[in-house]
Amino acid sequence: MFPDLARDDVFRLETRRLWLRWPEAADAPVLAALAGDWEVARLTAHIPHPYGVDDAQAFVRDSREGNAAGRHLRLVMTRKTGDRAPIGMIALEPGAQKFELGYWLGRAFWRQGFAAEAAGAMIDACFLVTRAPALTAAALEEHTASQAVLRRVGFAPVGEAPAPGRHAGAKALLFALDRESWARAA
Repeated sequence: MFPDLARDDVFRLETRRLWLRWPEAADAPVLAALAGDWEVARLTAHIPHPYGVDDAQAFVRDSREGNAAGRHLRLVMTRKTGDRAPIGMIALEPGAQKFELGYWLGRAFWRQGFAAEAAGAMIDACFLVTRAPALTAAALEEHTASQAVLRRVGFAPVGEAPAPGRHAGAKALLFALDRESWARAA
């Protein structure tokens, strides 16, 4: 799915304020603390709660193995200046002929534009290094901040679906961005 370029742990993306890089074993305690915050985990479909260091270590191992095999691209967000500890995660996961964009930020980093900055870089990387015709994303109906990020980076609402995981019974809003729309906006 992903070319050799992204399959090496020296791969990283740079934005104005962020580095997006492969997760490392040393990141696990910080990732556990950030993702273990109920306010972060409750807005996601896939972060279990409680979420401890063992969970983060397993996630880092799985992410590195999947990145190396080209199955997905999961990157840690860090600031380029000051403390370079993780502030969140962003990923492209495979779907049916598309990739799904997913991300989360530690609560201390909300409302600072980091999610949109990281998402823009991942979108560009996806369309530049893969042949994916489109990207998809989902956000809970109540998660208006995530919906705003998706719209800001070019995604358009395309429908609704039942939310997965702990949100079963709730509604998820579906978004999509196709290659042609991305190219026109670039």
